Amino acid sequence: MHLTSNSFSDGERIPAHFALARAADPGPVELSANCNPHLAWSDVPDGVRSFVITCIDPDAPTVADDVNQPDREVPSTLPRADFTHWLLIDVPADVREIPEASHCSQVTAGGKPAGSSPIGAHGVNDYTAWFSGDPDMGGVWHGYDGPAPPWNDSIPHRYVFTVYAVDVESLGLDAGFARDDLTAALDSHILDSAAITGTYATNPKLIS
Repeated sequence: MHLTSNSFSDGERIPAHFALARAADPGPVELSANCNPHLAWSDVPDGVRSFVITCIDPDAPTVADDVNQPDREVPSTLPRADFTHWLLIDVPADVREIPEASHCSQVTAGGKPAGSSPIGAHGVNDYTAWFSGDPDMGGVWHGYDGPAPPWNDSIPHRYVFTVYAVDVESLGLDAGFARDDLTAALDSHILDSAAITGTYATNPKLIS
């Protein structure tokens, strides 16, 4: 398989239009357009019956003590963990493209509804846990919500978009599933996959 995007090039910076937060002046950050990027895939294997799309940031800090603190930076040596930004399943087998802003085109405080996907079914992303307890933003966040790395992180974050070709029409998960549910459901059903990676930062020191 082969995956491309008109929104950003593999290995390059993701424009702020596709992020949940962007650097601000005065700072540190402000909400951004939060549009999902364009994705297109080709060279799919025989026997494909649906597709799965994910976006994962593998560079999320594992300890939040230094995150977004004005007197310090999140050190580059801090162990990192995955942060889920998008889970989309049961994309029909004849689809080869996700248009820009078709699944998300703004920041929705408290998260989009579970049934908001125009095709397939959306899972829950990790802003659900991040905003837990926040009176303005707390809720269950479904579908795509873009980058918002700590504005004092010492490293840019990577965002890995992956499309999986699957040998079943439906994975049997209801909208609002978790990433662990998806991992288990995908077991032995992946025919092929393709990925592209974009980078993003809100720390002014990392933005050229």
